[in-house]
Amino acid sequence: MKLYAPKVAFAVVVANMVGTGVFTSLGFQLLGLSDTRVILLLWLIGGICALCGALCYAELGVRHPESGGEYHFLTELVHPYAGFISGFVSATVGFAAPIALAALTFGSYLQAGFLPVDPQWSATALIIGLVVVHTRTRRESSAGQVYLTVLKLLLITGFIGLALLNSPGFVGQLFNFTPLSTADMLSNEAAVALIYVTYAYSGWNAATYVLGEMEDPRRHLPRVLLAGCGFVTLLYLALNAVFLISAPVETMRGEVEIGYVVAGYLLGDTGATIVAVILAGVLISTVSAMVLAGPRALMRLGGDYPRFKWLGTLSDDGLPKNAVIFMGGIALLFLWSSTFEQILIFAGLLMAANTFVTVIALFISRRKFRRPLDDSLYQMPLYPLPALIFLGITGWTLAYSAFSFPTQVAVFAAALIAGWPLYRWARHEA
Repeated sequence: MKLYAPKVAFAVVVANMVGTGVFTSLGFQLLGLSDTRVILLLWLIGGICALCGALCYAELGVRHPESGGEYHFLTELVHPYAGFISGFVSATVGFAAPIALAALTFGSYLQAGFLPVDPQWSATALIIGLVVVHTRTRRESSAGQVYLTVLKLLLITGFIGLALLNSPGFVGQLFNFTPLSTADMLSNEAAVALIYVTYAYSGWNAATYVLGEMEDPRRHLPRVLLAGCGFVTLLYLALNAVFLISAPVETMRGEVEIGYVVAGYLLGDTGATIVAVILAGVLISTVSAMVLAGPRALMRLGGDYPRFKWLGTLSDDGLPKNAVIFMGGIALLFLWSSTFEQILIFAGLLMAANTFVTVIALFISRRKFRRPLDDSLYQMPLYPLPALIFLGITGWTLAYSAFSFPTQVAVFAAALIAGWPLYRWARHEA
């Protein structure tokens, strides 16, 4: 079986991260915040949190180099039930919900550009098309992902460059040198904004879902995760700076198609139409990366639980075709049953909770393997500081969310309770 090269894994990480969140979150953040320095600082905090999480997952991945992401780590280190719940959360909410969001944003940009079609129908066509691509051959799947990601980065970089050329005094526009208010940083509005930021950075762990299909994962995984997170952090800071200097704050508040609004001020109506189509194209890579990575957790579930054996069925080229189709179906269900903001908040909270528990599992891994298996194994620098930073930022976000979004938390608690009998049932032969 041909394995994914490191460049494919890097493309999966970057494409998973750079998607709906960065092109939509700012509009919601501006509903409560107006100080550009606070907003950019929150994006920096989100990047630091993602980098710390990547350091943790890199160590977990080299010690436990199999596909499945959080499902595999928690099954190995905590309890099979923890892995079972995490696997379903990752595949259904952690990937399927963002697939729906990214596809819906794709449809919204197309509609804003030139296509007079309901965004939900455009999104449906995109999801179905990419499900077909990622159930055919590994060669088509990996090559398509790399090309789409490279195109995405070229387009975004070009957009940033164009904006800076049109705003030579951008530093002065972004910053004033009055002291930053601590009250603003600790406000309820900042906490809500950080939830959106956290969602925008989700996907930094994507490479761990295809670990068992990577070339030499113990060597390449740390480089892929850290390079991907570092690159995306810089890209996000630049892109949000461009948004903030290119259009009046009032025009962006509450808007989903931020890129379209900004392009209108930079290039006029015609230019905005062109950019909207370009950004729609950019989001194809995001949806593709999630359709590629997400089903691997379901594939592992299918291999470990007899009742879900059908999810582990592989194509002749070793692709988890049933898992891909199943997750695509869940994404379509989200697409047609929930509003944009509902999906965003719910997905953000559950993914944060999933990674929070997994980073805690790192401490269990350290106790289990007090010494490296060999001298070449990667170990997180400055342990346990990166893990504590990640847990602190993510924990604060989750604690605040528990009070701000009780309905979503209640749904998650109900899923945990309902998951136990499902887990017991799944363990037995059909």
